[in-house]
Amino acid sequence: MAGLSAAELLAAYRSGGLSPVEVMRAVLAHAQSREGELHALCAVEAEAALAAAAESEARWRAGTPLALDGIPVTLKENIAVPGAAYRMGTAATADDAAADFEAPPAARLREAGAVRWARTTMPDYGMLSSGLSSLYAEPARNPWDVAMTPGGSSAGAASAGAAGYGPLHLGTDIGGSIRLPAGWCGLVGLKPSHGRVPIKPGYAGRVAGPLTRTVADAALMLGVLAQPDARDPTQLPPVDFMVRPLDVRGLRIGLLIDAGWGEAVQPEVAAAIHAAAKAFERAGAIVEPLAAFQTREMADGIDRFWRMRSWLDISALAPERRARVLPYILDWVAPAAGYDGGTVFRGYGQMQALREAANAACEPFDFVLSPVAPMPAYPAHLASPLHDPARPFEHIAFTLPYNMSEQPALSINAGYTSAGLPIGLQIIGRRFDDAGVLALGAVWEQLRPAQRPWPA
Repeated sequence: MAGLSAAELLAAYRSGGLSPVEVMRAVLAHAQSREGELHALCAVEAEAALAAAAESEARWRAGTPLALDGIPVTLKENIAVPGAAYRMGTAATADDAAADFEAPPAARLREAGAVRWARTTMPDYGMLSSGLSSLYAEPARNPWDVAMTPGGSSAGAASAGAAGYGPLHLGTDIGGSIRLPAGWCGLVGLKPSHGRVPIKPGYAGRVAGPLTRTVADAALMLGVLAQPDARDPTQLPPVDFMVRPLDVRGLRIGLLIDAGWGEAVQPEVAAAIHAAAKAFERAGAIVEPLAAFQTREMADGIDRFWRMRSWLDISALAPERRARVLPYILDWVAPAAGYDGGTVFRGYGQMQALREAANAACEPFDFVLSPVAPMPAYPAHLASPLHDPARPFEHIAFTLPYNMSEQPALSINAGYTSAGLPIGLQIIGRRFDDAGVLALGAVWEQLRPAQRPWPA
C-alpha cells in the first residue's frame, strides 16, 4: 500500500477501496521499518498527518475531494513551513531555528489536500550531491545499496521515494539536486522551467520540483505546484501538465555524451544512454549527436561565484557556529576569502554565458538526451564522487547547464549497472516545454526494458 502511485491512490480513494487514513498508517509503519538504515527523514509528524488524513477521508466521503486529497508527501527540509525546524541541513544554524513563513510549494500541496507528513534530510546548505551533513549523525542512504549515497542535495527525498515512503516527494535543484538523486535512485525527477513552480526564497537557477516513481505522478504533482504565487516575481502562467500522447516519429532529438568538462562518462552509463537513444530511433525519432557546448571557464566561474555566496553566509556566523559547518564545506568556501570583485563579477558572468550556450545548442532539437551523471551512486560518506573540495562539481556537467538556461530537464531511469545500481537518463526540453519533457518521459516508460522491482 505504501508503494502505490498517487494516481493509483486517487483511484482507490474514489472507488472506496482504500482510505487516506489507512494509507497514511501504512506509510508511517513502512518508514519506521526502514529509517534505521536509510536516514531519509529529519522530522515525522505522525499525529498531524493522521488528523489531516482523517479530514481528507471526510472530504472523499462527502464527494468534495481536492486535487491531491489524502496523498502522502514529504518536503525537503529547506522548504519552509511555519513553526517547523529550518536548519538548512547544517549544525551551524541555531538549534531552535524555525521558519516564519510558508514556502509557495508547501502552500500549494496543503491547499490541494496532500498530507505533509515528514521532512527529508539534506547536506549543509544544500551544496553537496550527497546526504553528508554536520546536522545528522548519519547521511541518507540509497535503498538500492545502503552503502551508497542516494545523491543530493535532495538526498532524503530520493531515498524516501525509492524506498516507498509514499508516492510524492518535494525537492529543490540549483545545479542538479533533484535530477542527480533521482537518477541514482531510479526515480523520475523534474527540474521545471525556471518560474514554473513559484518558490521563496528565490535565487538564480533555484527551482523546486517533484521526485516520484512515475511520470504520471510527477505531472500530477507539478500541476499543483505550478499554481500562481505572487511572492515569486519569476512565476510563469499555469498550464495543463497532464501527460499527453506523443508521437515521436520525426522528432529531432540531440544526443549529448561529452559535456565539455568534468568527469568522463563511465562505460556502463554511456551504454545505457546510447541504448535509450537507439530505442527512440527505432520508434521513428531522428537522433543526432550534439557537440559539447560548455567550457571549463564557465564551470570554474560559477564555482567561484557560488563559493563567494556561501563564504559570505558562513563568515557572518559567530565563530562557534562557523566551527560546526561540515569541514568539507569550510574547505570549499575558504578560497573565496581572497577573491576580489573582478573575480566574482567574472564568475557571475559565466552564468549568462552558459545560459546562452545551452539554449543555442538545444534550439535545433525538439529534445536532448544525456546522462544525468557520468557515474552511478558512490559511497554514502563521501561529499561528492571525488570528495575533493578543490574539484567539487566534476559530476554536475550534465545537469548544471539547464539551471542556468532555465530549461526543463527530467531524470528517468535508463537501466542498471552490473552491480544493480540505477542509471539516470536526462531528457531536456526547450524553455517552458515542461509538458513536453513529461510526455517524452512517458514514451520512454513504454520503450525501456522491464524495470527491476523496487528495493524492499
